[in-house]
Amino acid sequence: MTSNGEVRTVVGWRVASAIPLVVLVALLLGPAAGGAPAEPIVLGVPTALGSIEGADSLRAVQLAVDEINARGGVRVGGVQRPLQVVSIDTREHEPGIPIHDALAALEKLITERRPHAIVVGAFRSEVLLAAMDVVARYRVPYVVTIAMTPAFEARIASDPAKYKYLFRMGLQSEYFAGNLARVLGFVKSRFGLSRVQFVHQDVLWAKGTVGFLETWARQAGWTLVSADAYPTGATDFSASVLRARTGRTQVLVPVFDMPQSGILLKQVQGARLPVLVLGFISPAVPADAWQTFEGAVDGMVQFVAEPGPIAIRALPKSVHFNRAYGQKYGEAARLKLSGHGPGPSYDAVYVVAAAMERAGTLDPDRVAEEIRKTDMEGAIGRIRFNDRHQVVYGGLPTQTAISLAFQWRAPGRRVVVYPEMAAEDEIRLPAGIAR
Repeated sequence: MTSNGEVRTVVGWRVASAIPLVVLVALLLGPAAGGAPAEPIVLGVPTALGSIEGADSLRAVQLAVDEINARGGVRVGGVQRPLQVVSIDTREHEPGIPIHDALAALEKLITERRPHAIVVGAFRSEVLLAAMDVVARYRVPYVVTIAMTPAFEARIASDPAKYKYLFRMGLQSEYFAGNLARVLGFVKSRFGLSRVQFVHQDVLWAKGTVGFLETWARQAGWTLVSADAYPTGATDFSASVLRARTGRTQVLVPVFDMPQSGILLKQVQGARLPVLVLGFISPAVPADAWQTFEGAVDGMVQFVAEPGPIAIRALPKSVHFNRAYGQKYGEAARLKLSGHGPGPSYDAVYVVAAAMERAGTLDPDRVAEEIRKTDMEGAIGRIRFNDRHQVVYGGLPTQTAISLAFQWRAPGRRVVVYPEMAAEDEIRLPAGIAR
C-alpha cells in the first residue's frame, strides 16, 4: 500500500509539474503548439482572372497574404490566424459574357468558400453595380480595386446602411478624367495645342471618362475633332486614324482596358500620324510594351491608375511592393505589371487585416466599420475613405492616394511626367506635329 501510494505521489508530482510547462510552450508557440492550428481567415478574389489586371491583382493579393502570414498572421480576439486566398474567374472581361454569369461566379464563391472578406472584386463597372446587392445580402466586407464607375459612390450615398460593406480603393473614373484634364490643360498652355480627339471602349467607365472630358474640353477652348466608341474586342481602329488625319488632330486620347487596344498604336504608327497620344491603353503600360508593339508606343503619354507597376521614391511602400513582386514572381512578371489594380489590391489586404485586428472579431458589421476608419500609408499613397467609401485620390501622397503618367521614349524607357512631385521630365511632343 505504501509503495502504491509512493507511486501515485510521484506520478502526481510529475503530472502537476508538467502542466505549467505545457501551458508555457503553448503560450510561446501559439495555438498550433497546443493543438489544431487556428482556422484561417478566408479572403475571396472573384474577378476577371483572364485579364492582365485581374491576374496581376490576384498575385498582388497573394504577395500581401504571404507577407502577413510570415509575420504570424492576423491577431483577432487574442488568436493569431493565417490568411488564405480563394479565387474564382468571373470572365467579365470577355466579349459577350453576360453580367449574370459574373454574378453567379461571385455567389458561388460566397456560398461555397464562405470568405470573411472579398478584395479586388468586379472588373467591369456594370458588374460592380449589379454585385452590390449580392454583397449586401450576404454581408461580406468587399473592397473593389478595379471597376471605376462613379455610380458606385452614388449608390452607397443612396443607402449607406445597406451598402456599408462595400468600399473602393482603385482609382475612380472621375479622378482619372480629372488627371487627364490637368495634363491636357498643361499641353494646351505649354505647346499651344488645340485640336483633340477621343477614342474609347464602349463600356461604362470609359464612356463616363470621355463624357466628362468632352464637356471639359469644350469649356477649356479645345476643338473637338470626334469621340469614337469601339466595342470590347474590336481590332480595327483605322476609321479613327483616318478621321485624325482629315480632322488635323493634335492630341489623340485613347481610353481602353481591352488587350486588343494596342492595335490602335500600331495603326497610328503605320499611318505616320503626327499626333501626341495621351491616355490609357492597358497593354501599353508594362515595361515590355516597347518590344511587344515594336516601338509603336514611342512618345505616348500613358496613364497609370495607381502606383505599383512603377515605383515612386516618395512612396516607400510602392518601392517595396515593386521589388517584392519581382522577387516572388520573377523579373519578367514584374516588368509586365499592369497599370490598374495591383497596387490597391496589395494594399487592400493590409487594410482588411488591420480592420479585423482593430475590430477584434470577424463580425462583418464591425469589420466594415473599421475599414471605414482606415488611415494608413500604402503603396498607392495615403489611404483614407470619403463618406461614400471611395479612397481619396489627389496629387500629394502624404495626404491622398495618387495616380501617375509616364511618356514612352527610345529605346524603351518609361519617364514619369505626372504628377509634378514625382516627375522626372516634362512631356515632349513628337516630331512633325502641327501647331
